[in-house]
Amino acid sequence: MTQRSIFILLLALAGSANGFKFMSNWQPPKILTDDQKVQIAKTQERFGDKKLVVITGCSSGLGRETVKNLLATDQYHVIGAVRDIDKMEAVAEIDNFNMDNFHIMECELNSFASVHKFCEDLKEYQLAKPIDRLICNAGVYQPSLPYAKWSIDGHEQTMQINFLSHFLMISKLLDGMKEAPDPRVIMVGSVTGNDNTVGGGGVYPIADLKQLEGFKAGFENPIAMADGYGFIGAKAYKDSKLCLMMMSNFLHAKFNRSHGITFSSIYPGCIAETPLFREKRAWFRKYFPVFMKYITGGYVGVEEAGQRLFQVAHDPRCSKSGVYWSWNGGPREGRGAAALEKGGQISGGGGAGGGWDSIYINDQSDKVNNLELCVELFRSATKITGAEWPEAKTFTSPCPTLKVISAISSNMIAREELKRMAVSVLLVYFLLLPRSFLLNAYQLNLSMLQDRPGFNEDGTPIKLTKRKQVALVADKVIVQGVLGNTVGRVGRVAGRLLLGRIPETAKQGSFQEEKPLTATIPSSSVADEVAETPATTIENEIEQPMKYIDSVDELDKVLLEDEIFDKVFANGNAISDDDSNTEREWKVGEPEKVKELSIV
Repeated sequence: MTQRSIFILLLALAGSANGFKFMSNWQPPKILTDDQKVQIAKTQERFGDKKLVVITGCSSGLGRETVKNLLATDQYHVIGAVRDIDKMEAVAEIDNFNMDNFHIMECELNSFASVHKFCEDLKEYQLAKPIDRLICNAGVYQPSLPYAKWSIDGHEQTMQINFLSHFLMISKLLDGMKEAPDPRVIMVGSVTGNDNTVGGGGVYPIADLKQLEGFKAGFENPIAMADGYGFIGAKAYKDSKLCLMMMSNFLHAKFNRSHGITFSSIYPGCIAETPLFREKRAWFRKYFPVFMKYITGGYVGVEEAGQRLFQVAHDPRCSKSGVYWSWNGGPREGRGAAALEKGGQISGGGGAGGGWDSIYINDQSDKVNNLELCVELFRSATKITGAEWPEAKTFTSPCPTLKVISAISSNMIAREELKRMAVSVLLVYFLLLPRSFLLNAYQLNLSMLQDRPGFNEDGTPIKLTKRKQVALVADKVIVQGVLGNTVGRVGRVAGRLLLGRIPETAKQGSFQEEKPLTATIPSSSVADEVAETPATTIENEIEQPMKYIDSVDELDKVLLEDEIFDKVFANGNAISDDDSNTEREWKVGEPEKVKELSIV
């Protein structure tokens, strides 16, 4: 009975889509080298059991308060990525940071080269420790400027610091984060980038990337805005926050399943007294906090905002990916009649108070959720920054049967797919015919020369390389010819006996006849040569007996011989195109006298 229960349980697991997912991180026992053992020992000595956090822009404001909360738990080792190391060291001394758990590294977000260097230095420092949290916090706000300021790379500063450099940093660190048990990438958004709120949709200028014309045009000086239009400092900030929130959603869709990383954005509230407003005029810095505190109720102190960002990094409830976190405000005092009528309770995303349990998943605007524009943003930002993203591979069952079948069928699948994509199987055989006959075939526009070609984006058929064309010839001779008439014939007979004939109803039901595919002339030079070739000469050559291999030029002959050798004697392991000029010879091994293929 026990064995039967175990068998039923295994069947249930195998039938489930996630049946083997518990084995996704399983690795066979590894034999460590001495260097690996030393590195693991150093990693343990440096980090212990603490989680590794990277946070940008932590020498002031929100980032500074977040680091305080992270270090206070004694559960994190924090790396502060800052522009001014001296300032960060002074802040760490003033706030009495535990420097055993805090490490300062330089990162100037105005320079892509600096981001690259930071990531390389980080990989050396972290040893064998994966990054558990990446907090993209650094940001600038330059609303008073009548003109754009440019980064070292020639991009508008607000967009590069707030979005593009973080975008590049994520691309470089993403692959290593998947080794962490609960990795999270957190992007600090803003209500101003979410136009379904009063703060984001009721105050000009409004965040709007339009169709990303500025990004598509390269976003280099003098193009200062993502939409390609005139510069407005406040809009540049709002657009950058919109980009961050959109990219959080896109990266969640692309990498959450394959890498197990949580992507989220947050709005911690309006921190009216943060250094973010240091470039605003003096009167604004004085009265804006008063307005937010006593009129709108949206004021949040920097200490409370730091606790909120810390919560998203620390709270197990915040491991949900693809969301936008906000907080409901708690009781207010001195809010006039409205506050009295509601008992001082004012709700709404971003307001102060409410505590740890006031966190909730906020709604995002249609602009943030525009999937088509998210894809364009990812493509254009990748091109601007030169980012290289890892491949997003979803989990595959470690079932041994699946691996064996995949190994056996991979060569067959590749061969069949190559034939399907061929411009023509018959066209390949014309490599064995005189050149004038091939030219005549193009001139006659024979639709029979094409099987079912694939097409490029501009509508032209995909042309196979000469090596792939020769591979098709070798496949026809060896696989379909020799094997197809022996083992293949037995298999086809057995298949017909087992499966029977295809029902006539399965062949019917098409509403249109198959349209003929017209042969495409590969180049203007060939077309000209065809036009200049007399028809009588072509007809005479067609009537002559074919010389077959003698009519193939030397290069094609070498390629054909190489491909046949690969099929018969090298178990399909063809040499690469880079080695196509190498000469092959046969050597007889001693003492077994076994022929082996070698490359000289």
